[in-house]
Amino acid sequence: MGELAAAPPEFVQALTALRRAGPRPEVALEEIPAPARLAPYGVALSADVFEKTAAAQRPAHGPAAAFFHTPSEEATELATGRFILLFDPAGSPVWDGRFRVVTYIRAELDAQMGNDEMLGTVAWTWLSDALEEHSARYANAGGTATRVLSESFGTLSERPQTIDIELRASWTPADSDVTAHLEAWADMVCAFAGLPPLPPGVTPLPRRRLT
Repeated sequence: MGELAAAPPEFVQALTALRRAGPRPEVALEEIPAPARLAPYGVALSADVFEKTAAAQRPAHGPAAAFFHTPSEEATELATGRFILLFDPAGSPVWDGRFRVVTYIRAELDAQMGNDEMLGTVAWTWLSDALEEHSARYANAGGTATRVLSESFGTLSERPQTIDIELRASWTPADSDVTAHLEAWADMVCAFAGLPPLPPGVTPLPRRRLT
């Protein structure tokens, strides 16, 4: 807590904003160590969406802890991601601001569905759609959508081919009020997991086939 007390007020305000976020109950959030070399200050959260989620809620820990859920042992992961909020009091010409959100989302798809040539475009569209839906003000958004093919051989040769869709994106929030940014990103994780409802005009990714 000593480090938090010495943190710039603007960064503390951002942490408070994260606590106010109300992501969908299907999203299991947990605070994880933030990368130390990207900025003087930072906080990181992981998110997972499971086929089954536990109703029990764990106590919150850490300055940015909020809405923690523990999945059951039988839960099947549908999507996972990382949300990192960076802060540099001096500002960054690359970010064009003092804050920067860096995110990662991954979901496994059936190989046939994952071969859709428009898959990456659809995944990237969710970024602007989710931020707009939550009225999150931002600039300088960028990122990459990647499809990763997994094939099994030998004793695992009977396993079907699968494709992971990965979206790595970052953007610059307009100010320290980042509540909407975390909520928008959590909605993106749910979209990757194929959970309805979604913003009008957006089609969910088909869930992967379980074997």
